[in-house]
Amino acid sequence: MALFGALLAFGSQLAQAAAPDWSKVPKRTVQVFHAGVTPVEWVMKKSDHSGRTGINKGESCVGCHEEKGGLNFDMKRLASKELEPKGAPKTMSFPVTIQSAYDKENAYVRVSFKAPAGAFDPVDKENEVKVAVMFANAEVPKGDQVGCWATCHGDARTMPEGDDKKTKYTRTGAYELMQWKSAAGAKAVDGSVTDKRNMEGGTANVQVEGGKSGDTYTVTFTRKLSGALAEGKAVPFGVAVHADHATGRFHHVSMGYTMGFGVDADVKSAKQ
Repeated sequence: MALFGALLAFGSQLAQAAAPDWSKVPKRTVQVFHAGVTPVEWVMKKSDHSGRTGINKGESCVGCHEEKGGLNFDMKRLASKELEPKGAPKTMSFPVTIQSAYDKENAYVRVSFKAPAGAFDPVDKENEVKVAVMFANAEVPKGDQVGCWATCHGDARTMPEGDDKKTKYTRTGAYELMQWKSAAGAKAVDGSVTDKRNMEGGTANVQVEGGKSGDTYTVTFTRKLSGALAEGKAVPFGVAVHADHATGRFHHVSMGYTMGFGVDADVKSAKQ
């Protein structure tokens, strides 16, 4: 038993030693923004969104809207009653830094940012901040173009004409979901989005560490290099941050990006 215990301890030390040296992992900064009531149906309706034409030609949202590390959105329109009938947060967008690394067994994703105050709907009393990352599998329609928008529909709850019982969902395909919550003792979310959002039942063995140092949050996810993730693949992903106790659709979300494991992508994962 003593030998068994020693082997366990040694294995634990190896696992800790395998964690990435983040100082050597490249950083990619993206903007997350409050999207208001712009579900995928709005995105694909020409009278609402002229970019629909480009999407139908195979272009990506980020390819059109990201300029010099920022976003070319009309933030005043996004905050208007037209696209945010309930009320917008005081800060419409802010930068998030993403890093990624991987080895034979696991993928590691690190997200860091300064969370703004001034949420419109600060009703999540337990969690000052929540951070989610979703990876799309190959069956999600336009997943590599629209990011997480394939899960956001006009009939989902918190939308003006939504169904209180409907969560995010996809018409086909699936997203692998992982989330960190800032509440003390909160468990990592290892879930999925298919015909509904599932906050548990995932098979990625998600583990997460997060906290705040000064004014900066840093959240580090560890999960299996399996499912949608594999060496030699560039996987569509998106990031969402609920800041200042926000809940529901009152989050800040990224455009759709790709994360490459041994291949070029918007975020290139460093092999360990």
